Amino acid sequence: MDHFLYRDGALYAEDVAISDIAAEVGTPFFCYSQATLERHFRVFEEALSPLQHLICYAVKANSNLAVIRSLTRMGAGADVVSEGELRRALAAGVAPEKIVFAGVGKTRDEMAYALSVGVGQFNVESLEELEALNAVAVAAGRKAPIALRVNPDVDAKTHAKISTGLSENKFGVPMAQAQTAYTAAADMEGIEVVGVDVHIGSQLTDLAPFEAAFNRVADLTRELRGSGLGIRRIDLGGGLGIPYARSNDAPPLPFDYGALIKRTVGDLGAEIVIEPGRLIAGNAGVLVSRVVYLKKGEGRDFLILDAAMNDLIRPAMYDAWHDIVPIQEPTPGVERAPVDVVGPVCETGDTFARGREMPPLAAGDLVAFRSAGAYGAVMSSEYNTRPLAPEVFVSRDRFDIVRRRPTYDEILRRDHIPDWLSSDVDPAHHGRDGG
Repeated sequence: MDHFLYRDGALYAEDVAISDIAAEVGTPFFCYSQATLERHFRVFEEALSPLQHLICYAVKANSNLAVIRSLTRMGAGADVVSEGELRRALAAGVAPEKIVFAGVGKTRDEMAYALSVGVGQFNVESLEELEALNAVAVAAGRKAPIALRVNPDVDAKTHAKISTGLSENKFGVPMAQAQTAYTAAADMEGIEVVGVDVHIGSQLTDLAPFEAAFNRVADLTRELRGSGLGIRRIDLGGGLGIPYARSNDAPPLPFDYGALIKRTVGDLGAEIVIEPGRLIAGNAGVLVSRVVYLKKGEGRDFLILDAAMNDLIRPAMYDAWHDIVPIQEPTPGVERAPVDVVGPVCETGDTFARGREMPPLAAGDLVAFRSAGAYGAVMSSEYNTRPLAPEVFVSRDRFDIVRRRPTYDEILRRDHIPDWLSSDVDPAHHGRDGG
């Protein structure tokens, strides 16, 4: 459920008309609903009750400070994968001890900063990383609390680019090497072993891969405890999918996910950590765009928007589906026609949908891409020197711009022309052509 609903023939974000935001902010823009974010967080809290648990919001899904802050106020921790995301979490008020630092390529500088602020857990993905973290911690006179991310070789049955739990993927320590890696970690001066971590992918729509992975983690936890290691935390990652197409069958509910967790690892007496991102933020946001042209082609028509692949890259990168709806509610029974929904970027890949059945639309009309709250703005760029789309945060009948659109002057000022290019004549070439 989300809080983007038609009211009196117009699409609203909570109690604010989308068209009113567009009139003030311009298009394209992202719009987030605080009520939806908070509802999704509460659903996870209820699903894991009464287990001892911590929900660490995956900042990579949507790293806007307002989004993080709204969840922090409800007790969320944060799952971060870079120093930049760590700094965002801290700036939004997340307590350091509630932060999990994941990621396969942490640098020593990032490790040192994370140790200095006191993050609650490092998810370590290789023996090489473990040795580097130990060296950094010893040099700093600290102990790094770690969970080794194990790779259970489980097929998440999701898109190949977001599957992370197979042996062929770059993530984690192979399950067969886990015992050896944990033994090595326990002997390191700068390491404190606190848990086990697993994450098998994103946008999972079936609980069976989770169950296979969690059972393997439960077995490993018992083995590690049997060898004398005090495993007190089990980090199960994230990955639960959302319904991008309203006509499709819905993925499993957090309630069913919570029941699975209780069934597989709930008897181990460990603190359970989960790291949802997409399910919390995905349906809490829309991307609003304006029709530039309806172009009549040979054999197909093109709905050309002012949003592009640089704003929402998921369709180009993953062939992902997003429902696209007009801001003005179509008349019931209105005839729909197939169009290719495209953006203005100079790439054929700048295509959001092919042959999508849409109601009649004309230049100037507004449309919204649903389920754009996760992996939308965070993956955007300024390709074609298109300014980043602003982000708007709605709470009931109020809205605020939480990331404004940069001006062209601001974009250009980030570049610097070297002194030797500042004159019209290149001294290095002067006189070489017979002059």
